[in-house]
Amino acid sequence: MAGSSFFALFDDIALLLDDVAAMSKVALKKSAGVLGDDLALNAQQVTGVPVNRELPVVWAVAKGSLINKAILVPAALLISAFSPWLVTPLLMLGGAFLCYEGFEKVMHRFLHAKDSDHAARVKALQDPDVDIVAFEKTKIKGAIRTDFILSAEIIAIALGAVAGASLLTQALVLSSIALLVTVGVYALVAGIVRLDDWGIALSQRGSAFSQRLGRGIVAAAPYLMKTLSIVGTAAMFMVGGAILVHGVPVIAHAVEAVVAAVGTSGLVQGAVGILLEAGVGVVAGGIIVGVVVIAKKMLGRGD
Repeated sequence: MAGSSFFALFDDIALLLDDVAAMSKVALKKSAGVLGDDLALNAQQVTGVPVNRELPVVWAVAKGSLINKAILVPAALLISAFSPWLVTPLLMLGGAFLCYEGFEKVMHRFLHAKDSDHAARVKALQDPDVDIVAFEKTKIKGAIRTDFILSAEIIAIALGAVAGASLLTQALVLSSIALLVTVGVYALVAGIVRLDDWGIALSQRGSAFSQRLGRGIVAAAPYLMKTLSIVGTAAMFMVGGAILVHGVPVIAHAVEAVVAAVGTSGLVQGAVGILLEAGVGVVAGGIIVGVVVIAKKMLGRGD
């Protein structure tokens, strides 16, 4: 009897872990766009510090990210337990914020050709009167603030994906995603910021192949950063737009009607759906940015 109870418990644990793994996969898939932006933004935030301080800065931001998620996961579970109706509005707010931030980044790109942040980094590193330690701490705090916003969106998306599960399953899924996201993102960030060093080290080896590979890595590193930035911005519109579309039935039905009217393969329909959702994200971001700009001018805070 005791043996059968033990095996029944073991079977229940196995089923629970299967559910957690399946739901975690779905939640990670839905938050993939935000993860791409998280990776791009954090890689950009960390660049600009002295070479010998890059990895310590990445580690400091990663620890801050873990603290962020230690706050966000319990908060998300409390919302799910006591106010589940808040999940959809919070998702909508998060989606709107992603669209706003994406549109603002695009506008900044076109209106401010000169990278003022890069200029500030160069000045800080060259000016002997600038406190490098204080500059580094400021960058770490800024990166952790950015991480908090994106982590909140990831947790909110994950919570939406497991909203119907038990509280224990939700806790395990959110905790596993929080840990996987933090380790994965900051391991990649650490690798990206040291690409130049790896490339230089390879280029100084005796093998001709290693030298060519090293020079190629050094040459490709800046383009990788630019590509990550572009992909991250596009992902903000796709993810934010998809959240807004699914949260507004009228828009969702309109998008579904257009996709159905395409009448071709499922792959083409899927691509059309993604483009339409991204288009909604761009329009929503433009509207929100316009409202924010007008509000700032009315309050006398315009640039």
